[in-house]
Amino acid sequence: MDLQLAGKTAVVTGASRGIGLATVAALTDEGVRVVAAARTVTPELKATGAVAVPLDLSEPDAPARLVAEAVAELGGLDILVNNVGGGDAGEGQTGGFLSFTEDQWSHSFDLNFLAAVRTTRAALPHLAAGRGAVVSVSSNGARMPHAGPITYTTAKAALTAFSKALAEEFGPQGVRVNTVSPGPVRTSLWEAPDGYGAELAKSLDVEQSQLLAALPGTMGMLTGRLIEPSEVASLIAYLSSPLAASVTGADYLVDGGAIKTV
Repeated sequence: MDLQLAGKTAVVTGASRGIGLATVAALTDEGVRVVAAARTVTPELKATGAVAVPLDLSEPDAPARLVAEAVAELGGLDILVNNVGGGDAGEGQTGGFLSFTEDQWSHSFDLNFLAAVRTTRAALPHLAAGRGAVVSVSSNGARMPHAGPITYTTAKAALTAFSKALAEEFGPQGVRVNTVSPGPVRTSLWEAPDGYGAELAKSLDVEQSQLLAALPGTMGMLTGRLIEPSEVASLIAYLSSPLAASVTGADYLVDGGAIKTV
């Protein structure tokens, strides 16, 4: 399907791997010129042909610098994909509410919520000029806050609410704002030996391979498997496109049917 995106311009954050990398690939395959931000520019990101910008978007001034560089490089901006996130991996994430420090709360909100707020604020004047689109990657944990570290799921819930409010305010200016909310995706978060999946397995006293094999069933995923990053990226590309011209203020689950509520 031709998404009618050829010649469009985009910024994708958190682009070095996982959903971000898959999104860069999906957009460039459609003919989009992409500026991709990541703390570490990986060989895989370079191979997409996107303009890679090394940045830590949890730093307050980094989002504005990213957008300024992207607009200078691309000559404008049609699409913003707020994918950067994390901070829910590794040691110290499975102990419950009282185990989280002030610094952990601040870091999680800076990375999972405020980075998107700051990047969107910098990008909106350019997006409004071209009736552009914002797609932010939230999580099904925003609807099931018990399903992950409380700092992470609370920040993602804030991101979903923020996107709904933006859609209402900027819709009359032609800017569409949506979120996608994945369930467990096959990324390093779950599969890395020092990631959240490994720490969760350790806390449950099971092997990581056993945890991952059982996770789809435990989460109630009807597909019986983890989600591939490319599956999320395909939806992001569609929501960025003119084919979704009447879709705004929506939150799309990509979770294999884990959430059962209407």
